[in-house]
Formats: sequence, C-alpha cells, structure tokens
Amino acid sequence: MASKKNSKNEVDNASNTSRRDFIKKSGLLTALALSPPSLIIASENKWDEKIAEYLETVPLTIEVNGKKHNLNVEPRTTLLDLLREQLQLTGTKKGCDHGQCGACTVHVNGTRILSCLSLASMQQNAQVTTIEGLSKGKKLHPMQEAFIKNDGFQCGYCTPGQIMSGIACIKEGHANSREEISEYMSGNICRCGAYHNIVDAITEVKEGGMLS
Repeated sequence: MASKKNSKNEVDNASNTSRRDFIKKSGLLTALALSPPSLIIASENKWDEKIAEYLETVPLTIEVNGKKHNLNVEPRTTLLDLLREQLQLTGTKKGCDHGQCGACTVHVNGTRILSCLSLASMQQNAQVTTIEGLSKGKKLHPMQEAFIKNDGFQCGYCTPGQIMSGIACIKEGHANSREEISEYMSGNICRCGAYHNIVDAITEVKEGGMLS
C-alpha cells in the first residue's frame, strides 16, 4: 500500500511540475507576443541600457590642456577620476583621495585645486591644466627642469602635484622667502622627505623670473 501511495505522489508531483512549466512558458510566449517590436529590438541592441546610462549622466564641456572635450559624466565623478579614467591623463596622481596629500593638484582657470575633492560636473566650460599640459613638445616647463636640477623628487609619485603647486605658489605671490614657500606648499606631502630640494627648485624659478 505504501509503495502504491508513493508512486501516486510521484505521478502527482511530476504532473504539477509539468503544469507549472507549461504556465510559465505560456506566459512568456504571451508577453513576447504582446510586446511592441520596437521594445524587443531595443532590448536586443541594449538600447535600454544606453538610455538608462544617458539619463544617469550630465553633459560636460571642458577644456583640458588646450583641448576641448564634450562629455557625459556621472554626477558623482570627481575631476581626478575624469582626468585619469576617461581622458587617460594619468600624470595627476590619486594619493589619499581625501584632499590631504596634494598629489592630485591641477590648475582650473589658473587656480590650483585638489581634483579629488572637485566634482567634474562643477567644471562646466572650465580650462584645466594638468602636468601633461606644462611642457611644449620635448621642451620642459621651467619648474620641471628645476625639479630635475635640484633633485626635487625621489619616488616621484607626489612630483606632479608638487610641480603644479609650485607654479601656483609663485603666481599667487607666495614665494618671497623659503619660509613662505614652505608654508604655502604645506598641503603637498612628500613621503620621501625631499622638501628642502623642492623649496630650492621653486626658489630658483622665482628668482630667475622664469614664470610670466
């Protein structure tokens, strides 16, 4: 008796499974039949994903190192990530990513800023200069030459930010003494401790009148 009961249960379970599969497949076929052809085509071409991506971004026009870019960026994208990940300008370094080390310093409309703390979407029509935009072909910027001459770097990771800040320091009028330079360069950390040589480089450029 138990064997017959088990057999009956197995048959019932198999019947229920088949019935559920049939309902699922029927429902799917009905949904496809009722879907507009344009919707199916859009799904196949992943247009739905592209539309979603477009709706989640904002348009941005920005000039970087003299080149104009028309982009779509996510509102939360930082200027640092835009430069490094979308424009492939990796000279600007990501150090602490909290605005404490200065490795990501760039110039925006002539003013030095920490690009890790600035949203790219806030730089509409801005003119941005990165370390890649300083040299003219193979001719280095005077500050770059001074850093090489005075051994203003060791590992080199902080150097792009140091150079960008050094240029700004002079243009801001904060390079009138070694003490003043040190104070206004304090936001740029050199973990190798090349501070003395960095000040030497900035002093040389300042005293030589190498910046217009």
